[in-house]
Amino acid sequence: MFYWDPSIIILIPGLILAFWAQAKVNSTFQRYLRVNSRKGYSGAQVARELLKANGVHDVSVEMVSGHLSDHYDPRSKVIRLSPQVYQGTSVAAVGVAAHETGHALQHNQEYFPLAIRNSLVPVANFGSNMAFPLFFIGLLFQSNFGWTLMNLGILLFTAALLFQVMTLPVELNASNRAVTMLTGQGILDLGEEGAARKVLTAAAWTYVAAVAVAALQLIRLLLLRGQRED
Repeated sequence: MFYWDPSIIILIPGLILAFWAQAKVNSTFQRYLRVNSRKGYSGAQVARELLKANGVHDVSVEMVSGHLSDHYDPRSKVIRLSPQVYQGTSVAAVGVAAHETGHALQHNQEYFPLAIRNSLVPVANFGSNMAFPLFFIGLLFQSNFGWTLMNLGILLFTAALLFQVMTLPVELNASNRAVTMLTGQGILDLGEEGAARKVLTAAAWTYVAAVAVAALQLIRLLLLRGQRED
């Protein structure tokens, strides 16, 4: 990814955005981790309550180690929450737990963008691992074989970028569901809604940054390929 040549400067805006987004999500999460929700629900209770309210009974809620390691596993149908979220009663914990529950509901309701995203997982994983090795090996060969490898690398990386793009509507929808459910079920008061939304918005910026970096990297690969043609 960081093969050095002048074109690497193309990545700088995306990398700056990525560093800012990561700092933003960490600072926002830590800020609202210190603000307890008035109703006092823990993240685990929130997830289970929202699942029950939406008629989903085949998804379990577990605690997993790590910081901001919260995720929904569609294969096992498990919402895994970090200790600070699973046990915590803060606005941040409640918001994150509701967001991951939103993913479980998307899966249960066969949300179309999620289905597209999940279908891209195998090729995106392969592409993210093999795109750069294939491209830069191809760059070494002054032959049709080299062109083939570079084109294959670009194609695989495009699939990985498409996966990142499809992640955005999935994440934004999960966050919107979270805020709607939290206020609708009375878990958060209207005055607390804004704080939960700030936490989830900060998290969304990390996905925007991932798309930006990937898009700039694809532009870079195309430029390097164009230089070879010259």
